[in-house]
Amino acid sequence: MSNELIFGFHSIEAILNNAPERFLEIYALKGREDQRLNQVVNDARKFGISVQFMQRKALDNKANGEQHQGIIANVKAARPYNEKDLDDIIQRETTPFFLVLDGVTDPHNLGACLRSADAAGVHGVIVPKDKSAKLNGTARKVACGAAETVPLIQVTNLARTLRDIKEAGVWVVGTAGETDTVVFDANLTGPMAIVMGAEGDGMRRLTREHCDELVKIPMVGSVSSLNVSVATGVCLFEVLRQRSAL
Repeated sequence: MSNELIFGFHSIEAILNNAPERFLEIYALKGREDQRLNQVVNDARKFGISVQFMQRKALDNKANGEQHQGIIANVKAARPYNEKDLDDIIQRETTPFFLVLDGVTDPHNLGACLRSADAAGVHGVIVPKDKSAKLNGTARKVACGAAETVPLIQVTNLARTLRDIKEAGVWVVGTAGETDTVVFDANLTGPMAIVMGAEGDGMRRLTREHCDELVKIPMVGSVSSLNVSVATGVCLFEVLRQRSAL
């Protein structure tokens, strides 16, 4: 299993809280004295994690252009989630709730979607192994810790996975601008998978064909679409709103 660099307080704190054994070393900005950095350093040392203090230029070079907030960590890559983990969630949860990302290739969007998924109570985010953003340091930083709490489930064949979860009783709702059904009018209270397509292209044909229902977000302004992470937040929180009303 390979190693990876992660950046920023939220992602590092999340791994410290959930899987401290993954840390190999932490690199912190030399001369920075504030409570948050000191807390992370102290917590890391309690687990026996090495902390190396570096000048800003050296830290910037190690981050390779990423916004690191004065702290970087070298960690063991997390175990990837797969179809078996998806089956386990469906068996375990009474009303499973999934987010499916079809062709989202920007790690910033992936991280933002993970953050919204965590906040809305999603049990897992499903992505195809190919043509999908990787859970790298950028995605983890944008996710603000959600990458450590929401399983990112990579599947070999997304269309087949949608068929399988439908057979398990999960209602698959895709998002498409050309449908007449507004997301706020759909019944989203049961076992649910919300499918978001790539910006511009939307869902692929096979993905669309495996949806039980298509919904859209109403647009009343001059723009014709939303960023995929923003649209994801709207749809996920409508599911949460409807479930909370029960």
